[in-house]
Amino acid sequence: MLSRYLKIYPCRERPGASLIYSTKKGSLVRVPAALLAAIRMDTLSDTDRAILTRMEILVDDPVAERQAMAELVDLTNARAMTFFATVVLTLECNLACPYCFEDHFRGGHVMNGAIAGLLIEKIQREEMGEGRDVTLRFYGGEPLLAVPRLKEIAARLRLAALAAGTKFSFSLVTNATLLTRRLVDELLPLGLTAAQITLDGPADIHDRQRPFVSGKGSFATIVENVCQVCDLITLKPGGNFTRENYRRFPEMLDELLALGVDPAKLGPVQFSPILPKSGIRDGGGECHISCGEAWFAEAILFLREETLRRGFRVEKPNMGGCMVELANNLVVNFDGSLYKCPTFMGWPELAVGNLIDGVGEYSVSHKLDLWRTDECLECAYLPLCFGGCRLLPLLKHGVIDRVDCRREFYDTALEGIILQDIRYPP
Repeated sequence: MLSRYLKIYPCRERPGASLIYSTKKGSLVRVPAALLAAIRMDTLSDTDRAILTRMEILVDDPVAERQAMAELVDLTNARAMTFFATVVLTLECNLACPYCFEDHFRGGHVMNGAIAGLLIEKIQREEMGEGRDVTLRFYGGEPLLAVPRLKEIAARLRLAALAAGTKFSFSLVTNATLLTRRLVDELLPLGLTAAQITLDGPADIHDRQRPFVSGKGSFATIVENVCQVCDLITLKPGGNFTRENYRRFPEMLDELLALGVDPAKLGPVQFSPILPKSGIRDGGGECHISCGEAWFAEAILFLREETLRRGFRVEKPNMGGCMVELANNLVVNFDGSLYKCPTFMGWPELAVGNLIDGVGEYSVSHKLDLWRTDECLECAYLPLCFGGCRLLPLLKHGVIDRVDCRREFYDTALEGIILQDIRYPP
């Protein structure tokens, strides 16, 4: 039978044919009308049946397929052999972005040596000691304002991984104003592989949205650093748009091209809407709190198209959900408190433990079973969201009390996204 986790669209280039897309497998096949009819009437040849089954277009047992999807997150956690942690080195920042997510609790909060030592010991004992590889993502504030602490943690964990026979690497979430070639050269031997950076559109928009604390614009500094280090590590550019300014964001890509930046040297470009500030339910009209807003789907399709058209890469639809579902995924705050998502740091009641006592029980507070319902398990889009982001319901309602349903967004945008990926193959 046809999998329940499929979307079937008419093929515009070949009238009568259809595109069948598996949201579970990510596979895509174009079939003529006769073949689609044969699928539905169960008159396929053995060869066609085998191919479509391998692509997970067809399934032998729909009940078993649904049960396997319900158990998939648990199975993924049981098999995970990599520990991933977002480590907040400091909440200090050299920029003064007016929309800063951490604005009301940002400041002189820095991870001290004792907390760093606890973090290293925990990772050595509980992760590397159990044979797991370790990937850290250094975060802030601006993590490159705490380079000595970053180097200390990375150097010790790199040696520990060598001794344990496991792997260690790290990336950065940085505003890129301090991401110089000299610094990257220093961090490469310690395990640096990538950096997620932010460019909020062309210079005039970016400098208004992301100025230095002094008030000076940061665009020129960041772009210079991008040009200097893009051949050393994977840079993943992103930007934060509003309903009013997203159509100008491709101008930033044009500026990078004009400076000679090769899109092939960059990771996927991912633009995102500005979110309300952490711990605040209503961030105002410019902020995005629902994937169901019509303008959001329009913005995503527009920005993807313009990014691909210029030769840059974008993220493709793939199976995944909220990071709170992943057991081997933690956020370590500067003070040693533990969270399941960095956006939860504005809600102290959502801490799940600390480095001394470990992780406590959070299945109820974080609604881990929120998507295990008939409505979600029967939804063709479930593999793409698994209940969506826990933050957006929290922002809307003050509590995590329902799924962040993406149906409206995917109904509007998924076909267009698939067609874009056909037009711009890798």
